[in-house]
Amino acid sequence: MHLALPATAEFTALRHAAKKLADAGFPTRLVGGAVRDLVLGKTPSDLDLVTTAHHLKVVELFPGSRVVGQSFGVALLENEGFQFETATARKERTYLDGRHPEAIQTTTDFSVDAERRDFTINAMSCDPVTGELFDYHDGVGDLARGIVRTVGDPERRFTEDYLRMLRAVRFAARYDFALHDETRAAIEKNAALAARIAPERVREELTQMLTSRFPEKAFRLLEATGLLRYLLPEIARLRQVEQPKEFHPEGDVFEHTLLMLRHQALPFPLLAWSILLHDVGKFATARRDETGRIRFFGHESEGARLAVEILTRLHFSRHEIKVIEHAIQYHMRFASVEAMKKSRLRQLVADENFALELELNRLDCLASNHLFGAFVCALDFLHTLPAVALPPPLITGGDLIAAGLAPSPRFKVLLDALFEIQLARKIDDRAAMQQHLKQLLEADRG
Repeated sequence: MHLALPATAEFTALRHAAKKLADAGFPTRLVGGAVRDLVLGKTPSDLDLVTTAHHLKVVELFPGSRVVGQSFGVALLENEGFQFETATARKERTYLDGRHPEAIQTTTDFSVDAERRDFTINAMSCDPVTGELFDYHDGVGDLARGIVRTVGDPERRFTEDYLRMLRAVRFAARYDFALHDETRAAIEKNAALAARIAPERVREELTQMLTSRFPEKAFRLLEATGLLRYLLPEIARLRQVEQPKEFHPEGDVFEHTLLMLRHQALPFPLLAWSILLHDVGKFATARRDETGRIRFFGHESEGARLAVEILTRLHFSRHEIKVIEHAIQYHMRFASVEAMKKSRLRQLVADENFALELELNRLDCLASNHLFGAFVCALDFLHTLPAVALPPPLITGGDLIAAGLAPSPRFKVLLDALFEIQLARKIDDRAAMQQHLKQLLEADRG
């Protein structure tokens, strides 16, 4: 079987590089996800090569190239303005820590190199010059059947690199595939090993799942295989949290969250993680009032606190944590939009994260009671303000200190009140606002 290779400048550079290596006595193959995408009729974005050449030989043959993985025999090959990650074909021995092999041996046999790949759909390779496909483990068949299956013994694959269990789920969600029975059984048996995966790797895999075509499927698989309780126990326990049926006919908090993920129109990481964590505080705050109705008083604050804890654990950046924490802390404020003063609405829609939080509100309603009044109200108000921008405050903390006040929590309350007056356009110049502040302080002292 031969694949039709795209006639792009990048593929031309790839073919020329492979031919140069082959002419020097080093057969070379295109491998991994690029081949999988070509079989599916897609143009791949990441082009990786495997060659029989030593990585130092690659650097020698292609000026401008450099070694990027000395211990793994990996070089970044540069040719005709493009770069291709190029690894020396190898076979691997026993893994020490669920990620790194004890020893690496090179090979000139590409079928041996294919044996160390994770899944059959990723173990195919092709000749970049001729397009000839090499499929040692029936990856083409598994693509046609819609199956994610490990190369060889699944338990061995997963104990070699624990992250492969998450990758199996991610590929199933990406392509709407099923896990092969033996592959799934091995994940269920070894799910506890997921707790040993480096936080950064967990974060990246989960983020890709959350922003995939089928994020709901990914998290159902994570739950069903037992992985979720080791990766995000705070989310796994939401399955136990019942909700009032009149407001949440969709079911428990876990079901509600998955429905929101399903309905994402344009998934992006900050929104997807805000969705996943927006109701994480409901487990700790669930109570029944005197009428028997389930209540979740304070779940926003508890959720924001837990979100910071989870995101910090997964090594998110400070900026990402701040945005997601804010979205969770204030996601219930949209419920009062229709009763808000115009000055408060101006502040709301001018918030730098307004678009994200408005979309969070839309999905929250779509996955529950379908009460979109607040969402429509916010949109209507936004429509009347084609160029929303908050003016700089007329009064700052420095003015309060100059007026004789010592810094305290009262600062924020006072500044917010003065800013609301400014936005309501009751006072619109600094001198008048300073006079108003003076009167407030004199009245307070009196």
